[in-house]
Amino acid sequence: MSSVGEILKAVGDFGRFQKCLVLLSVIPCLSVAFHQFCQLFMVPSVPHHCDTSWIRAVGPNLTEEEQLNLTLPRGADGEFEQCSMYSPVDWDLDSIVAYGLNNTEKCINGWVYPSEQPPSLLTEFDLVCDRKALNDIAQAIYMAGLLLGSMIFGPLSDRVGRRPVILLSVFLQGLFGLGIAFVPHFYVYMAFRCVVGASVSGITMTILALATEWIGVSSRPKAVLTSHCCFAIGQMILAGLGYGIRNWRLLEIAGSVLIFAFFFSIGVLPESARWLVTKGRIEEAKKVLQKAAATNKRSLPPEFLEQLKPEKEVKSGSFLDLFRKKHLQKVTLIMSCAWFVNSFVYYGLSLNVTNFGLDIYLTQLAFGAVEIPARVGCIFTLQRFGRRKTQAVLLVLSGLVCLIITGIPEDQPVATTVLATIGKFAASASFSTSYVYAAELFPTIVRQTGVGLCSMSARVAGILAPLVLLLGQYHRAIPMAIFGSTPVLGGLLCVLLPETRGADLADDTGDGHPPAEVCENATSGSQNGQVKGKGGGQDSESTTTTYF
Repeated sequence: MSSVGEILKAVGDFGRFQKCLVLLSVIPCLSVAFHQFCQLFMVPSVPHHCDTSWIRAVGPNLTEEEQLNLTLPRGADGEFEQCSMYSPVDWDLDSIVAYGLNNTEKCINGWVYPSEQPPSLLTEFDLVCDRKALNDIAQAIYMAGLLLGSMIFGPLSDRVGRRPVILLSVFLQGLFGLGIAFVPHFYVYMAFRCVVGASVSGITMTILALATEWIGVSSRPKAVLTSHCCFAIGQMILAGLGYGIRNWRLLEIAGSVLIFAFFFSIGVLPESARWLVTKGRIEEAKKVLQKAAATNKRSLPPEFLEQLKPEKEVKSGSFLDLFRKKHLQKVTLIMSCAWFVNSFVYYGLSLNVTNFGLDIYLTQLAFGAVEIPARVGCIFTLQRFGRRKTQAVLLVLSGLVCLIITGIPEDQPVATTVLATIGKFAASASFSTSYVYAAELFPTIVRQTGVGLCSMSARVAGILAPLVLLLGQYHRAIPMAIFGSTPVLGGLLCVLLPETRGADLADDTGDGHPPAEVCENATSGSQNGQVKGKGGGQDSESTTTTYF
């Protein structure tokens, strides 16, 4: 009886078929990077003041400077207040000039911005003063969309398949991404961003599973490198787009249209053969395996395919299976915690890019550039030191850097930005590790459900991160202290997880992973790409392709 793992090995670990699959992931990775951070460039800091045109009724010949001097109070620095004005009075102009205005109140007729300022979310929807918090709330709602997508698309992918969920998610992202550019109200903007966030979760999680189940162990690092670098490059491209396109609607269109190019590849996007076998759809699995073999110029003897059967009678997995088995319960709880703290520190640093004191475009470019060596280095550390040690050390490092930032004076923006970049480096590499680790720890029939649950934890952290940034109005060190302490605790918890380097992918919930020492021994044989697994000579399923 042939197992699906043995046949996949015969098809080829990383032939033309798998290379096409990795290339297909390039466009979604670039698009996801845009949607994750594009709002940072749509809410620039611009000068503003209350609209006090009421005084024009009694003094139509006043110059702008005279109008502002009569109607706006000045702060301690001598500049006009941005969020308060003198209360309008029913006096003539001479009385106003002679006696002056003393009573102040908040802006009642909106705000005035420089006429030469390009349209932005801030100027078009007045995200200033009492409405300033709407910027961070909108980021939190986008993160809530990521959470919603994790809840919907993870289990849906395990139920209906990887391919249809990817196509649905891509369609939703393109449709609502473009729709954002035409919204008339900020609340509609937030609703559309929520849907885009859900689609991002659907794309990232499902392409992760699809690549995991097609690419062989010895070649998956290449796929990891490609996909992660594409996400980092996407962040760098965003910095360039944000610098060159200052109109937020045009910027949204430019970043959203790219995803539609993915639909030209519908005909070559495969379904997961491993998933088909676990669902008992053997004939469909045979067809897609034959197609993969033909693309890779390999031959699969018909009698070899005829023996294809599930290794066991595999029942459908469910969310409850993650807590019925002791080993899965431990993995689920600790990995969910690891994803939570990892997302917390990653987005805490990424969304705080405007507050580090240096140019936002250069800082975003540096943040994107640093992820390339972080993700490349992650591949080698995973192979050399294993998943558990890498995950724990990177989480602790990212947290410690944030704690150090709390002690840097506010007038040292360069030092703060350098430390933040180091923290982003560690958080990015740790995020890559979490995706690799989770995909290996959960068995096939609940892999998407398990990764989806971990992703839900990460999305809850993503929702909280921009809200925690609001605490900076009380003291600038509070957000960084919170972002720094949680990953340190999460990293220590990861020590309790089993090591998976060199272990076979489990297919059903009854399969546990070998203890760490067994995996370490198995890995010694994997240097040549061959590891003895349960199938007696089949490649071990270890590293996986990951996406944000």
